[in-house]
Amino acid sequence: MKFMIIRKADPETEAGAMPTAQLVSDMMAYNKAMIDAGVMLDGMGLKPSASGGARIQFAGGKPTVVDGPFAETKELVAGFTLIQVASREEALEWVRRWPPIDGHGNVALELRQVYEAEDFGAEFTPEIRQQEALLRERAAARG
Repeated sequence: MKFMIIRKADPETEAGAMPTAQLVSDMMAYNKAMIDAGVMLDGMGLKPSASGGARIQFAGGKPTVVDGPFAETKELVAGFTLIQVASREEALEWVRRWPPIDGHGNVALELRQVYEAEDFGAEFTPEIRQQEALLRERAAARG
């Protein structure tokens, strides 16, 4: 099962405040523990919404783009970690190990399960599976 740990934005992340050396060290130790356990697939921090962020709304199939920054920080994402574990409980165990100094001890995280091919049933035909596999290979080759 794949899960995304979503680190919600806060006024500091939206202001572009860089993490302390201690937080960077703690996050690296956390990521290393997940990599050593074979559960971490990816993870990244996101720049503030003022740094190139945009919201795109489609109406009638036509996009409208609104550039950041966005006022409601509680609706924004500051980063994510993608993990693969055996159960939701195992995912929650990893979330509980998040470095406690992040956000000065007041960080908001969200855990969401990722859709996987088997979730789509018969609609995910062998042809579509093959096409998806080829697209993933191409994306992986680009780094």
